[in-house]
Amino acid sequence: MSGIAILLVGAVLCFAGVGSLHVAVLASGFGLGWLLADLLSLSLGTTFLVAAIGAVVVWVATTLIFKFAAFFIGGIAGAVVGAKLSRVLQPDDASWLLSGIVIVALAVACGFIADRYRARALLWLTALGGASLVLTGLGLAIGALSFLEDPNEGSQQFFATLIWIVVAAAGWLTQRRLFPEKLRIDDTRARR
Repeated sequence: MSGIAILLVGAVLCFAGVGSLHVAVLASGFGLGWLLADLLSLSLGTTFLVAAIGAVVVWVATTLIFKFAAFFIGGIAGAVVGAKLSRVLQPDDASWLLSGIVIVALAVACGFIADRYRARALLWLTALGGASLVLTGLGLAIGALSFLEDPNEGSQQFFATLIWIVVAAAGWLTQRRLFPEKLRIDDTRARR
């Protein structure tokens, strides 16, 4: 059940993140809470609670400071990407210090990028963040795909990263097709 829930949240973020900032904020906050709880190896119920609290806290913070919404959404999506990247690059025993540095660095960098480039950056960040949650959800829901959630060194890391890129690219393409007005994509160029 837990894998399916995180898979659904990841799919919403990956394939519809740019469509609604509120949905992107809630999904990013839920995903961040989930991945942080997962790093701490908390129980399933506590993980859901932390993820739900993460979604609400991130949504409230973003709503209160809406002027900086792109920065916060980018920062949260960047933290989701950083948490997944830490999990992929550090298979077995993850270093808390290194994970913290990667997560914070990506959160800050992605926040500034999203603030600067708005919808275009959020398109990439929601696709990458959502894809990371999709992989985690698939790994939790389907035993044969558990390497997607926690890859071991070598080929599992390679394939997990490759699948992450493919799912993110699919999310990017889907969002471009579903929300061209939000991205200010000119249809006349696409027809040529």
